[in-house]
Amino acid sequence: MLLLQFILIGISIGSVYALIALGTVLIYKATRVINFAQGELVMIGAFIGYTSLVSWGLPIFIALPVTLLLSGVIGYLAERFVLRRIAHGPLISVIMVTLGLSIFLKGGVTGVWGTSMYSFPKIFPESTINLLGIKLPQVYFWSMVVAVIIFVLFVFFFKYTDLGLAMRGVADNQKAAASLGVNVFSVVGLSWVFSGIVAALGGILLANISLLNINMSDVGLKAFPVVILGGFDSLLGAVIGGLVIGVIESVAGGYLATIVSGAIDQVVAFAILLIILLIKPQGLFGTKEVERL
Repeated sequence: MLLLQFILIGISIGSVYALIALGTVLIYKATRVINFAQGELVMIGAFIGYTSLVSWGLPIFIALPVTLLLSGVIGYLAERFVLRRIAHGPLISVIMVTLGLSIFLKGGVTGVWGTSMYSFPKIFPESTINLLGIKLPQVYFWSMVVAVIIFVLFVFFFKYTDLGLAMRGVADNQKAAASLGVNVFSVVGLSWVFSGIVAALGGILLANISLLNINMSDVGLKAFPVVILGGFDSLLGAVIGGLVIGVIESVAGGYLATIVSGAIDQVVAFAILLIILLIKPQGLFGTKEVERL
């Protein structure tokens, strides 16, 4: 029963990891840019949500849309005024710009909110729910439900809307999409908007599970084992990768923490990352690219 409890908690946490990784995948699919500032977008979204609920005193049904809107705007501004100017530059330059953006955003949050720990207002019931005979805190259960709903909405969006099809076209071939009349710049900007929104949702869910502070941005690093496991250009891979990493972390933390000193659950994800890179660099569901000379 204890193993099942660890697995359920791992699935819940993993679904949030997958939600955060989704933002990284969206940007990579549209621009081939690896966003190292995704963790900072998660942190900013959580702090905006906290401010909306506590400082501004907004009810949750107003605070949530406001938070998502502001987070989406931040994502758009990052693309419009930072990434767009160097998007076609050398890969190392783009990487350094996203790293610089992450430092800038973290510094801005530190200047506004400081380094204190904050207790995020509980938006889910604090009682437990009986799931498969296991008493699971409702915050884990509802975090998983929210993540599933978001993924279903994204699948519907990409498969059945014109804008979603345009984003898929840009992801496949920007020049071909532009020749068919697709505004590539608008689609790329929209991918950053969506990335900011899903990052904010992930941040709010994580802040409900644990305390809120600037170190929450470190979760952005967890997105890389997730997307590398699933494949950088696969939405399904982000889901499966998040669940796998979440379960392994939970089980390892539950069983190995008493045997191995230190936070083993914080290390195991990156150990998996190294193994994946050695065995299958493109990930489980990533596209293997072949270049013809």
